[in-house]
Amino acid sequence: MFDNPTHTTLDKMGEFALIDHITKHVKLTHANTVKGIGDDAAVLLKSVDTLQVITTDMLVEGVHFDLMYTPLKHLGYKAVIVNLSDICAMNAVPRQITVSIAVSSKYTLEAIEELYSGILAACNIYKVDLVGGDTTSSKSGLVISITAIGETNINNITYRHTANENDLICVTGDLGAAYMGLQVLEREKQVFLENPDVQPDIEGHDYIVERQLKPEARIDIIAQLLKEQVVPTSMIDISDGLASELLHICKASNLGCNIYESKIPIDSVTFQTALDFNIIPQVCAMNGGEDYELLFTIKQEDFEKIKDKDSITVIGHMTAQGNSANMITNANTVLPIEAQGWKHF
Repeated sequence: MFDNPTHTTLDKMGEFALIDHITKHVKLTHANTVKGIGDDAAVLLKSVDTLQVITTDMLVEGVHFDLMYTPLKHLGYKAVIVNLSDICAMNAVPRQITVSIAVSSKYTLEAIEELYSGILAACNIYKVDLVGGDTTSSKSGLVISITAIGETNINNITYRHTANENDLICVTGDLGAAYMGLQVLEREKQVFLENPDVQPDIEGHDYIVERQLKPEARIDIIAQLLKEQVVPTSMIDISDGLASELLHICKASNLGCNIYESKIPIDSVTFQTALDFNIIPQVCAMNGGEDYELLFTIKQEDFEKIKDKDSITVIGHMTAQGNSANMITNANTVLPIEAQGWKHF
């Protein structure tokens, strides 16, 4: 099946090339498997008019989180949100999760209880049932793997590959905050390592630090779209940065796009903190990641239904097949969009 005459290291491929390489050998055999690998979640036919969506995600200590500044309760909460966000990105509502953890002997019972208190808090807030999982030992720290299950009407399911030319591009909330929250936390970690007697200073940065440690899934947007009878033509959640997610939709839909720098929503605290760190604020929004907002496209005729929603911003439009993905800057120059966000290898 796999015929590789040479040894290829994963850092030369990257996550998405690796996924493409593996999944080209995957064949679906069951009639009720509507959508397999390649979107935010798999899609299964549950009944005549209902689809079930399933997604899974893994968080690894030292790779995805640093326990020097990540409270275990926040970590448990975030681990759930990461998966619920993928369910929302299919225009679906989360219903159940399973939780599997691998944990080393350095952890106490009380620490695991703290982790699960965050998991259960997320379940309570989002009305999701914890229905199973697994626990095993680890020799290299904590690993959390969560599978989320949701559902949606067959007419409301939304994929990455179904955007159309001239569709409007929308994002929810504001972008770049989680990345700048991480920069503040990393700065305070270095200060602590140099002088453990110095207390962390995050005054004025509460919002962006919370966006990093305790993000939220935009299930409220799914409810708004349903109420306004707007079915997005495509959708994805913003986990690896706006640039990366735009390119996913463009590639999957075989289209280009134009977005406008002036339209990208950036919170004032994010903006100022980026400048304090000598970072261009728009770079944080485009490439920072972990915002867990939604990026979606809609038909132009649906604009009137969403134009007054404070939590939704139109940032551009899809362009014809063969066009590139571009950002129109404030100086009216055209910059090609490149994915420079999180790299898994």
